[in-house]
Amino acid sequence: MATASASFKSREDHRKQLELEEARKAGLAPAEVDEDGKEINPHIPQYMSSAPWYLNAEKPSLKHQRKWKSDPNYTKSWYDRGAKIYQANKYRKGACENCGAMTHDKKLCMERPRKVGAKWTNMHIAPDEKVETFELDYDGKRDRWNGYDPSTYARVIEQYEAREAARRKYLKEQQLKKLEEKNNNQNGEGAVSDEDDDEDELKVDEAKVDESKQMDFAKVEKRVRTTGGGSTGTVRNLRIREDTAKYLLNLDVNSAHYDPKTRSMREDPLPDADPNEKFYEGDNQNRISGQALDFKQLNMHAWEAFEKGQDIHLQAAPSQAELLFQNYKIIKEKLKSKMKDTIMEKYGNAASEEALPRELLLGQSEREIEYDRAGRIIKGQETSLPRSKYEEDVFINNHTSVWGSWWKDHQWGYKCCKQTIRNSYCTGSAGIEAAEAAAELMKANIARKEATEEKPIQHEEKRLATWGTDVPDDLVLDKKLLAEALKKEDERKKEERDERKRKYNVKWNDEVTPEEMEAYRMKKIHHHDPIKDFLH
Repeated sequence: MATASASFKSREDHRKQLELEEARKAGLAPAEVDEDGKEINPHIPQYMSSAPWYLNAEKPSLKHQRKWKSDPNYTKSWYDRGAKIYQANKYRKGACENCGAMTHDKKLCMERPRKVGAKWTNMHIAPDEKVETFELDYDGKRDRWNGYDPSTYARVIEQYEAREAARRKYLKEQQLKKLEEKNNNQNGEGAVSDEDDDEDELKVDEAKVDESKQMDFAKVEKRVRTTGGGSTGTVRNLRIREDTAKYLLNLDVNSAHYDPKTRSMREDPLPDADPNEKFYEGDNQNRISGQALDFKQLNMHAWEAFEKGQDIHLQAAPSQAELLFQNYKIIKEKLKSKMKDTIMEKYGNAASEEALPRELLLGQSEREIEYDRAGRIIKGQETSLPRSKYEEDVFINNHTSVWGSWWKDHQWGYKCCKQTIRNSYCTGSAGIEAAEAAAELMKANIARKEATEEKPIQHEEKRLATWGTDVPDDLVLDKKLLAEALKKEDERKKEERDERKRKYNVKWNDEVTPEEMEAYRMKKIHHHDPIKDFLH
């Protein structure tokens, strides 16, 4: 344990020392005592409890672990402000010529300059001030709060409380005065608007008074800088106990993300809940409402104006950007109202205060209309043709009928002149006669040409019954020619299997006899036949 010195010990003494330390740790032996009679914790390691050799410690102690090089001149005391030590009855040599104190001269005197100084009047000698000197360390010289007395702040609190009490008293008097005026003017006939204004102001005053009363909803009294008494302070908890933290509104893992570092939750934690019952809709709600939305629109307007060539920058000249944005909104509203007036002047206003006719509102009138069995009007209102948005009955190029009034040979035309060209000039009945004569002449020429041309010789197409898969029943074949055809077919198949036997000069004949076709059918391999491999 803590040893006096690093003197030599025998093996037996060392063993006894270890056993004693184990007994002290187990609580079987009393703890070691230092110079001041205080017990030393036996669990302190040896490298901490043993003193350095140069301290020449004769008894076990832990002073070497404490701040043993303490400054005797260091003190936490401060200047005694305004303290006086001695007041003389007559002027002393070397004292202040103005007030008579010995602790300063005339140049440093803080008293009002007298008309005749104390040196000459030898009256009203000021007492000597208490002059103190302290040796402060580096931090003490630079401590801005060194010597500050927190109890002096109680004066500020008292002044604030007195001002608040006076304000509440004044508001209460104003409230009572307005209530009296309201009671006196209840029977008045022309004071309706004034009463409304008074009620609004009264509500504001009541809200202020109630707010001052509700400020102490979470007031906690706490002792400040004192052990048994002294000044007390107030610590206010700004969150009501019934409030729920935003990250506890929805405990689902897949709900809105909460960032604990910035304490932000951008999305709505309860998107399916009733919006009238929610008091928190996520931090993004602040970005799309209030002044944040106005600032966003101002920023976008500044960017768009800068891209279009205007010298504007929101951060460099915010007042200029705000003024230009206000002018832009005014001009935009004027253009919208002008366009609205133009449209209403042209098409009318369906939402105007003018009453519509009764027949249009109810869809009925006093007129009697008679219809036939087919639904046509016989008596009463005349049928009105529906009008189109396109121009009607417009005749161009001297035409007396519109385009599309005549149809022939899948072409539209004019009925007045029977022309199928849209931009043609009308020729009237003369044009119709000329067109008919040209058509008759064309027909006569075609008939004369067909009469003079020679008719081509028509060759009858011979379709042999031997072709195809269907063979007629009345087909008669020569057995001798069929045998020769079968033999030729076998030779042809052999030539196909062996290309070396094929001759260079191949004679081709496209005439096929019925016997050769029958031989081809007989020798043809039918792939769908299950016994085709056994036939050949």
